[in-house]
Amino acid sequence: MLGSLLLAGSRLPLVRRAVSGIPLTRKVVDRFVAGEATQDAVGAVRRLTDAGLTVTIDHLGEETRDAKAAAQKAGAYVTLLDALRELNLGDRAEVSVKLSAVGQALGADGDKIALENARQIGEAARAAGANVTLDMEDHTTVDSTLGVLRALREDFPSTGVAIQAYLFRSEADCRDLSQRGSRVRLVKGAYAEPASVAHQNKNEVDKAYVRCLRILMAGEGYPMVGTHDDRLISITETLADRFGRSLGDYEYQMLYGIRTDKQQALAGAGHTVRVYIPYGDDWYGYFMRRLAERPANIAFFLRALGGK
Repeated sequence: MLGSLLLAGSRLPLVRRAVSGIPLTRKVVDRFVAGEATQDAVGAVRRLTDAGLTVTIDHLGEETRDAKAAAQKAGAYVTLLDALRELNLGDRAEVSVKLSAVGQALGADGDKIALENARQIGEAARAAGANVTLDMEDHTTVDSTLGVLRALREDFPSTGVAIQAYLFRSEADCRDLSQRGSRVRLVKGAYAEPASVAHQNKNEVDKAYVRCLRILMAGEGYPMVGTHDDRLISITETLADRFGRSLGDYEYQMLYGIRTDKQQALAGAGHTVRVYIPYGDDWYGYFMRRLAERPANIAFFLRALGGK
């Protein structure tokens, strides 16, 4: 219930002003967000890759409402990728892009604008030897995002996409995306969705995640398993054995600042572990979704506010 309230509040300007105005909020945000500037993101990339992890970087922001801002967001990714190129990390460092940040929400021409900006990001990623993964947003954007994905893959075949298991449609989407060359990040889902389109009960979401995971592991694509859940990690290993996948045939993805001990343990066992690094000044929506996901995150926030 509290998680649902936080997700609903993440879109309310009054709540945004209240949370953002608390001085100690920044202390908690720093746990989940690498910083605001490109150099902050690059510093986090250096630390994590030096520790044997791989990364995907998200320049925070969504639902951009004018074409100039969308172009600026794409430009920020190009600047980041130019910096990553200097590190010579190749696909050990990739970027994650929300299409609504680069124009998807701009009315009738939104998909066209988003595709043009995503192509610009794709060119910069190619020059850096990196990949691009499209983040998935709320259910109203899924068809649009998958359409842009298909167009991007004509020129950038390694472009990946996130699929949210709690949506009823996601098993069918996973089947469509399980072909050779496809890269799919499977997550549970972090938006407040109506009961008409998404599972509401945690157990049902977990079951849906396993069904989607099985489809991806049985397919010919490259599954990117987005979870911090020990039980789902164990199931992933069982499915990998069942379908003859080696350590290089899939990867784990985890969020910056969450379960860092598990990240290191999996990497130490030979797994590819990719850390999702968010950065930028538009951190509010991302921050609220992280609070909504786990009671431990809320407790951490409250302790910080109490000065403990």
